[in-house]
Amino acid sequence: MIEIPFNKYQGAGNDFIIIDNRNAVFNPDDHAVISRMCDRRFGIGADGLILVGKFEGLDFEMTYFNSDGYVGSMCGNGGRCTADFAFKHGIAGSHMRFKAYDGIHEAFSENGLIRLQMSDINDFRLVNNNYFINTGSPHYVLFKTDINSIDVYNEGKKIRLSDDFKPGGTNVNFVETEDNGIYVRTFERGVEDETLSCGTGVTASAIASVLSGQFGSVPVNVRTRGGNLRVEFDVKGNKITNVWLTGPATFVFEGIYII
Repeated sequence: MIEIPFNKYQGAGNDFIIIDNRNAVFNPDDHAVISRMCDRRFGIGADGLILVGKFEGLDFEMTYFNSDGYVGSMCGNGGRCTADFAFKHGIAGSHMRFKAYDGIHEAFSENGLIRLQMSDINDFRLVNNNYFINTGSPHYVLFKTDINSIDVYNEGKKIRLSDDFKPGGTNVNFVETEDNGIYVRTFERGVEDETLSCGTGVTASAIASVLSGQFGSVPVNVRTRGGNLRVEFDVKGNKITNVWLTGPATFVFEGIYII
């Protein structure tokens, strides 16, 4: 029997189990255990699980697992929650640098919000007249009206598994422009369902809104079903640089999981 201390966090409704694994107390190769921990009926319940590990020269390494138990790509809201966890547990200061799936990130804890630098973006293009942007995770962005009337699960699943995005598939974002920003709903691969928010999806949607002329200025305020976020970036030719995602990261509870 192994006792695993954990924290439950949520960032704009996107929720995570976070474990300090700097002493290798948790086996990351046990996909079934990770999936069971994320299960909302038989486990703790979460969109994903995050391990905080050691990384030489940086404050820590973040390894993100989708709720299916397998390593996922970059998770923006997960990165913000991990930054708050690291700051509050003395793993890092209010300004930190850490390794994630897509490289090295900086983050700041500022007045109850976490400001996370996302990776520069070189991979964006039009697919069927909609933007496909890799913000550390691949995202397909569709601009619609009245997105609350869209069946995000079924419509998102069809696109996520379509031939255009084989073999890995994609996350799918439905976006509606508003007077002061955009409203985003996301079907998230790995979770295989709609999540209340998705940090990399919010980032991709904000960038697509400016590139397409749907929204005219930066920063872009983004509303999701789980909360509000802000995205800043610079467009330099065929490259998106200086990308920052800002929003809340909230501790929910802590506990011990017994394996």
